[in-house]
Amino acid sequence: MSGLDHRLEPEVEVRRFEVINGVMGRRRWSADDRARILEESLAPGAVVSVVARRYGLTPQQLFTWRREARRRAEAEALSFVPAVVAPEPTVAKVPKPSGPKRRARRSARIELEADGVIVRICDGASPSTIAAVIRVLKGAP
Repeated sequence: MSGLDHRLEPEVEVRRFEVINGVMGRRRWSADDRARILEESLAPGAVVSVVARRYGLTPQQLFTWRREARRRAEAEALSFVPAVVAPEPTVAKVPKPSGPKRRARRSARIELEADGVIVRICDGASPSTIAAVIRVLKGAP
């Protein structure tokens, strides 16, 4: 009798069987791998079960990843700082004083431009507000 032929009972014959050695644990995916797989599954015309099979996942696992990603995106959308769009302030012409020249005091402000949108942060804004605005513009959480 060879190693692949084994008789359990006289009427039942097993010709091939698989032996699994070692401990099978959960597969760990890096954040980059997950992002790449999610992006592929969200492409127009992509079939989730085909993408899952390609990477050795179950469709349920990929749907769970998609649901978690959607929840994270919604949570990040709620953390935006409210913005107010205001017209550019008009400057009234003030007659120059006659006497020694004095430097006009300007209010300090920060001007950030991203994708054609200009954000101006005027004097008096708290550091946490400024940091939040910069984080949102950079796309960081």
